[in-house]
Amino acid sequence: MIIWTDGACTGNPGPGGYGVVLLHGEKRREISAGYRRTTNNRMEIMAVIAGLEALRYRCTVTVFTDSQYVANSIMLGWARRWQAKGWVRDKKPVPNADLWKQMLDLCDRHEVAFEWVKGHAGTAENERCDRLSVAAAHGQSLPADQGYERQAHPAAISLLEME
Repeated sequence: MIIWTDGACTGNPGPGGYGVVLLHGEKRREISAGYRRTTNNRMEIMAVIAGLEALRYRCTVTVFTDSQYVANSIMLGWARRWQAKGWVRDKKPVPNADLWKQMLDLCDRHEVAFEWVKGHAGTAENERCDRLSVAAAHGQSLPADQGYERQAHPAAISLLEME
């Protein structure tokens, strides 16, 4: 199984989207979604999550991403260390911990390898994911990225949750 992913944001933070292309032999599936206010890094992580969530059975997967943040966090073991330390780094909460938790859980369900690719370098599937993510970011009536809202405005969310 091959999964190509990309994330985009118009402004950072701003409206964002992700695009995913799943390939298995001759089969192909494309997935995309957008959010009204988020970050590019969140969209890059969400793309991987969406691709892995689309898999119905345990399998061997190679994820291609142009995000060094995503590739290094997994390949260099950063995300596992953050997890082991309770999602704290330098005495501060790890950004996007909600998504890293999901991604690591999904990686545990499959045999996953990550490959970094240079973005905007003419690689067909990476370019397709970019078009999907940009289109999703420009969608109408985009939903909120609840995880981003909690991360960006924790006090306001806590007050809302108490009502």
